[in-house]
Amino acid sequence: MAKPPRDNLHSRLVAILKVALPLIALALLSTLFLFSRKIDPEDAIPYATVDVEDRLRDPKMTSAGFAGVTKDGASLTFSAAEARPAANGGSLKLVVGALETPDGVTTELAATAVALDTAAKMIELTDGAELRASNGYVVQAQGLGVATDRTYIESRGAVSAQGPVGQLTADHMLLSQQGDAGPYLLVFNGKVRLLYQPQR
Repeated sequence: MAKPPRDNLHSRLVAILKVALPLIALALLSTLFLFSRKIDPEDAIPYATVDVEDRLRDPKMTSAGFAGVTKDGASLTFSAAEARPAANGGSLKLVVGALETPDGVTTELAATAVALDTAAKMIELTDGAELRASNGYVVQAQGLGVATDRTYIESRGAVSAQGPVGQLTADHMLLSQQGDAGPYLLVFNGKVRLLYQPQR
């Protein structure tokens, strides 16, 4: 008895696809190799952009940071473009920092270079330092000493400042807490000269 024509068509289609599909897959696979780009070793992803030998000769760290809390509860943070270790602490370059006292007042700090003295618990801002107080004073000094264990910032030498009342110069500047639970004051002393410029 002969099979219906529909079954013959189905059988023939299956037989053709059994041969055609593997051939199509083989053709597609071969085109991947024929038309693929050549691999250039120079295009490899670089794993390090620094000179390892230079780092071994001159150890340093980039994008360094320092953070701590003083005994009176103020938070002190510094970030630097570069840090170098040393026996007594190390040094930082291109530094910005902030001192936030418990009353919510923030004092901003900046310097070209900073030296950390862990034995004295001090951070020395050198090569020109700047202090921006929340009361509007911008103080510039050759150097500033910042204590890490308490709220204490002292100028190293004379300072010049711009503030709400005008321009002033002084032999010395000190930002510290008055007593154990007193207010935080920015004090200029020594030979203080003020060019009064009233606000309009």
